[in-house]
Amino acid sequence: MNIILLGPPGAGKGTQANLLVEHHGMKQLSTGDMLRAAVKAQTPVGLKAKAIMDAGELVSDEIVSALIDAELVAMDDGTGAIFDGYPRTAPQAHALDDILARHDRTLDHVIELEVDEDALVERICGRYTCANCGEGYHQQFKQPKVAGVCDKCGSTEFKHRPDDNEETVRKRMEEYRAKTAPILPIYEERGIVSRVDGMAPIDEVTKAIDKVLASG
Repeated sequence: MNIILLGPPGAGKGTQANLLVEHHGMKQLSTGDMLRAAVKAQTPVGLKAKAIMDAGELVSDEIVSALIDAELVAMDDGTGAIFDGYPRTAPQAHALDDILARHDRTLDHVIELEVDEDALVERICGRYTCANCGEGYHQQFKQPKVAGVCDKCGSTEFKHRPDDNEETVRKRMEEYRAKTAPILPIYEERGIVSRVDGMAPIDEVTKAIDKVLASG
């Protein structure tokens, strides 16, 4: 099964993708991760991408498509793919169709994690982590059992990401809407778009996604 997982930053997309990998043996294809890996490995595509990025330009659809194509070549035919961060434009959506067809695959579902913007701002802006082990906490939803002491490692130092602020979060939401707007109608016409409440507890979101996948 091959799916596109959509959702703005903070919607829990990464968490759900990890659970799909764990529970269903799928593979997450994150274009950002693949680019970084290709650059680090100095593959031909990676070297080409590095030169473009070093020049301050955006990596072309052709390069991203080549990365995805290479990943699918390396994957077992029975392993499902989760596309994360791609496609973001109508041309990329059509390119993905061509790539999947070359590998005798089809796109089964496009799942969007829907969020309430104000609640998402509250969720993201309250996040912080242990500076030592990275354990995650939240000012409202998940405080350490002992105030100021990490549950996992006992450290008393914590950090808050500087970009986890209201202005940045709302800007991310705007960017997400702008990027997904062109591709959703393409998949809605095919009847493969499902929407899940991304604000629900993690296990409920997982159950809702499993229900979509079980539908065919």
